[in-house]
Amino acid sequence: MKKLPLKVPNFIVLTFTPILALLFVPWYGFTVGFDGFELAVFAFYMVATGLAITAGYHRLWSHRAYEAHWSVRLWHAVWGACAMQNSILHWCADHRQHHRFVDDNDRDPYSAPRGFWHSHMGWIIRKQNIYTDDFANVKDLQRDPIVIWQNKYYIPLTVATNVGVPLALGWWHGALWGTLLLAGLLRLVLNHHFTFFINSLAHMWGRQTYTDINTARDNGLIAILTYGEGYHNYHHLFQWDYRNGVRWWQFDPTKWVIRLCAWLGLATQLRRPPAHQIEKARVSMQLKRALAHLEHAPEPDAWRTRLEEAHRQFLVALDEFSRFRQELVLAKEKLQQQLDRDRQEMKKRYAELRTELARRRQAWRQLLAELSGLELARA
Repeated sequence: MKKLPLKVPNFIVLTFTPILALLFVPWYGFTVGFDGFELAVFAFYMVATGLAITAGYHRLWSHRAYEAHWSVRLWHAVWGACAMQNSILHWCADHRQHHRFVDDNDRDPYSAPRGFWHSHMGWIIRKQNIYTDDFANVKDLQRDPIVIWQNKYYIPLTVATNVGVPLALGWWHGALWGTLLLAGLLRLVLNHHFTFFINSLAHMWGRQTYTDINTARDNGLIAILTYGEGYHNYHHLFQWDYRNGVRWWQFDPTKWVIRLCAWLGLATQLRRPPAHQIEKARVSMQLKRALAHLEHAPEPDAWRTRLEEAHRQFLVALDEFSRFRQELVLAKEKLQQQLDRDRQEMKKRYAELRTELARRRQAWRQLLAELSGLELARA
């Protein structure tokens, strides 16, 4: 295949930042050392930029998995620029193209079948003609003024957050170069490649828990490095879910942050599929894996019949349970609505009776007062 021309700025950044980090971070650490302040700034930068990509670029803007307050969107826009993975519009256009044509070498920007190197970063440093820059697949995002603002001022934001802020903090603390090396350089390299692992390793290494129609995998180790994005097989089947780690024990800090924002009133309309759809997908994959092992089992035809029948009965029971649970929810809602109406009627009747009682009490007191005046006159 003919090599496409290089994107020189991308090539320079992705080639020289790791080299500089490997050379200068250890050297500075051994010769000068890093203190707690520098490490704290590094940790903050790692989390802020990482979550800006996962909770902002990915789940909020690419998949519209929830809605966020303007302050949350602004925060993710600023720190997303600091991550240096392009503007929201460019990033989401690439990502939506990937999901629409996953594993299609001609239309998926970072198609995994083209190899680790291509899906990891090769697609970033070489020009591709997979789509035009008219942002046709992100027209909804062009109605967000924060997205447009970030796209317009992406370069100044990138320079300010990657160089300006670390230098200012380092100067204020008295450790200018240490802060810049950790928060600016090392963090940038780690943030880049941890994110790139989703496009490469998460399509090559792990379990296909929910679907095998594409190369996406669930990988708990990658989830740790990417704030929960490693459950990629689930994500490709239920891409609009605000969660990636759907099981309670799965490490997904991004979904916890989104839930926290919702609790604070900063996020709404958190989307998630019905639980029975998720279980159906998981059980169907279990059936596929079981059937694949039948060639090593005695009486494979009998086992196939038993497996398929048990699977069918399980799905019937799951559908019936899900249907009844939905009916129960609707019944509870209807009952609650009736209770609310009854409560309102009772409150109204209570107010009417209380008013009537007060009126009758006043009339009684007035009558007694008249009688008392009458007796006094006779005396």
